[in-house]
Amino acid sequence: MLEIGKWKISFPKFLTGGFIVIALIGTTLLMLPIATTSGKSAGFMTAFFTATSATCVTGLAIVNPATYWSLFGQTVLLFLIEIGGLGFMSFAVLGFMLARQRIGVSTKLLTQESLSLKSASQFDVVYLVLRMSFLIQLMGVLLLLIDFWPRYGFAKGLWFSIFHAVSAFCNAGIDLFGNSLQDFATDTYLLVVFALLILAGSFGFLVTKDLLAYPRKKKLSLHTRLSLTTGLVLFGVSVLTYFITENNLAQFANRLDFKDRIFNTIFMAITPRTAGLVALPYNNISAAGLSFTAILMFIGGTPGSTAGGIKTTTVGLLAMQSIATLRGKAETTFAHRRFTMENINRALTLIFVSLTLMFLAVLILTKTQTLPEHDQLQLVVFEVMAAFGTSGISLGITENLNVLGQAIIMFLMFIGRVGLYTVMYSIFNAKPQQKTYHYPEEEIMIG
Repeated sequence: MLEIGKWKISFPKFLTGGFIVIALIGTTLLMLPIATTSGKSAGFMTAFFTATSATCVTGLAIVNPATYWSLFGQTVLLFLIEIGGLGFMSFAVLGFMLARQRIGVSTKLLTQESLSLKSASQFDVVYLVLRMSFLIQLMGVLLLLIDFWPRYGFAKGLWFSIFHAVSAFCNAGIDLFGNSLQDFATDTYLLVVFALLILAGSFGFLVTKDLLAYPRKKKLSLHTRLSLTTGLVLFGVSVLTYFITENNLAQFANRLDFKDRIFNTIFMAITPRTAGLVALPYNNISAAGLSFTAILMFIGGTPGSTAGGIKTTTVGLLAMQSIATLRGKAETTFAHRRFTMENINRALTLIFVSLTLMFLAVLILTKTQTLPEHDQLQLVVFEVMAAFGTSGISLGITENLNVLGQAIIMFLMFIGRVGLYTVMYSIFNAKPQQKTYHYPEEEIMIG
């Protein structure tokens, strides 16, 4: 509990409110006439939706960021992406570091909640990850500049390098090219750089710390082992699935050679779970490929990273729990460790509540939005999954949403970034309760 004057605010409420305040500040700045290329003030919903998408590092947009927003507006987006990607509490810590001020217990606990740390004792990871994040983004700027300088000139190339290095690392999916990375589908160098930046930003704070400390400690935590194992399995399955569903992108054979199709298939396996930068139009992807992409967006990335969705550890945990149950085992183990029942219960609750929210969102959107005559359900489900997974990939209905539709998508983006539990605890004012009694158990029929 955080005390501000006479008010007592729970950590989840403070974090939820913090992201809302940042989005509203961004909205105010984007509504200034100087923020648009036309010199006219953007409407409230246009600015609010864009600021929310940037703060939640999603990438869904109702206007084209490349042509609608001026240099000032794009700069506002850049800062919103950075703050939203690394977490506003990380920048609060950075402020304390620069001012050489002692960091209080409340700030440590808030940062722990914000970054999904298991305890305040892991607080030292914040210093490490902040330094690594800025270093990786700087390296990304330099690598992108090698390509963008000859292509756009130094000034524009530098600005594009800075913006897209931050956007890719924070997995925001917002671009200044107008059509994401579709003009660079044959540029293997750029695809590799973007893929590396996306992967670097999607590991999560604890995984990054464990990997950096591994040469010295020769040990990885259970969280890191599960995250990496699940991530690698998902990547391998994704590449294989896209190879099968898209026949090695045979529909693009007229513009991509065999090597380019291989690289683009691999790139497709990386981006849907979190990033949203696309090198090929998803409107030309098969129905099977779109269905699998929606599943990847729902899963999302690693806890403590910039990704949304239900997270890889949730899927990995429940997959192993299911296997253990089917094999008649009473406990779920991995890497010679046993998962706690609290972990399993939280994972099950997360899946159930997330699917319920997705169902309600799809139901409301299909009833209230003006949609194309064909594939309405596919379009809406894909849009909902993109918002919840903060991946930002759209099939083109975002700009046609009415105010209600925009509000629903913003709510899903917000939950996807801030975290379902954090938002729900804020809404319901949940507090852990310890009971001194238990009711008798009784079994029911399942399945």
